[in-house]
Amino acid sequence: MVKRIGWIAPVVIASMLAAFLFLAAGLTAQQAAPPQAMNQMVPDNPSDHTPPVQPIPYSHKKHLSLGLDCKDCHTNPEPGKLMTFPDTSKCMLCHVTVANDKPSIQKLAEYAKSKQAIPWVRVYTVLPGVAWNHRAHLETGVKCETCHGQVRQMEAMSEVTSVTTMYSCLNCHEMNHAKAACDTCHKH
Repeated sequence: MVKRIGWIAPVVIASMLAAFLFLAAGLTAQQAAPPQAMNQMVPDNPSDHTPPVQPIPYSHKKHLSLGLDCKDCHTNPEPGKLMTFPDTSKCMLCHVTVANDKPSIQKLAEYAKSKQAIPWVRVYTVLPGVAWNHRAHLETGVKCETCHGQVRQMEAMSEVTSVTTMYSCLNCHEMNHAKAACDTCHKH
């Protein structure tokens, strides 16, 4: 009987050592993962969202690759709730000469000439009952990409993140030690 027990101890110790090394390797891999992958503040939408049909095709990817920045086209007027769409005259500063032979730019020029706003379709919509304010988030240094995803890579804007869900809001607030009481977003 002593001979049988004698070989069990080394096997148990070897098994425990292997398990320890396996767990340690897993923890090391998690620590090496980029923080965005492990604790992404605003998760991607679990399903694909088809970009809405816009009155004029617009590629954020193309325009941002030219050096434009979000704030160059989207302003945040009082009271700070929504970001605006650019005025057609702003678009025409470049498109009076750039790609002005394309049908979509000719349509843009018609909107500008008639001083009519382009009826863009909003991609992200704040849910009813939620008191949202872009300005409060911009003033704390939140980047557009945090909530709207990698817009610089999008040919057509779509709802790629789940930013309009309560889970996303609470998760981000908790991760950033921001106020997370119900009345932060839901006013009576």
